[in-house]
Amino acid sequence: MRATTQLIAASLLLLAAPAVAQDWALSRLEKSPRHHEWAEVKSGERSVHTFVAFPQSPTKSTAVIVIHENRGLTDWARGVADQLAEAGYIALAPDLLSGTGPQGGRTKDFATSDAAREAIYKLTPEQVTADLDAVAAYAKKLPASNGKLAVAGFCWGGGQTLRYATHNKDLAAAFVFYGAFEYTKEQLAAIAAPVYGFYAGNDERIDATVPGTTKLMQELGKKYEPVTYEGAGHGFMRGGEDPAGTDGDRKAREQAWERWKVLLKGL
Repeated sequence: MRATTQLIAASLLLLAAPAVAQDWALSRLEKSPRHHEWAEVKSGERSVHTFVAFPQSPTKSTAVIVIHENRGLTDWARGVADQLAEAGYIALAPDLLSGTGPQGGRTKDFATSDAAREAIYKLTPEQVTADLDAVAAYAKKLPASNGKLAVAGFCWGGGQTLRYATHNKDLAAAFVFYGAFEYTKEQLAAIAAPVYGFYAGNDERIDATVPGTTKLMQELGKKYEPVTYEGAGHGFMRGGEDPAGTDGDRKAREQAWERWKVLLKGL
């Protein structure tokens, strides 16, 4: 009887848990000395709930839009924003599920991460683009911004990053982390910013798209620099930070972060 009661209690706790439990990421966020705030960015008739992390800097800074994975704006995604701020950049992480959750909520209001993922794939490209445009405009108007803007995304967000680069010609750079994409030459021709790719050696589903993109970008004279991190799996930026992650993911994450910071510094 006692075991049954404990099982029920555990089940209730699981039901009450957020869509994606990432206590390790939340703990780091809560210890951060940097200023964080939530912005309600207007996008048409909607508001995009956006996490903003500011660097501790005496000068104006470049802004980076962080596009989350297919489970929505998790604590880890917010943690990426904070780590970008630690490196000296204003980071804006919009919750692109804003208004689509239960009772008009956002990522945190979905009962499970699977439910959030299902909602992600119901978003239209037009809505995602409009939301990113709104966040981009908001970023450039921040008093602490130097006017430069880059975009970075992971998994689903990686694919959205390249797609957004075909739309926004004012980007300083686009950083694609293991994003799936298959665009035509005509679509890629619209890209004005340099594109930097970060891929996992153990991720053939995504890696299979890279050679074709490389060929088209070369033919177009566009800058596209993909790097593959051997021994890493899909999602290594998150997996490499997770205490339960693999050694391959941890090594790839460290190398990718160092490369990313060097590239950002050169903008």
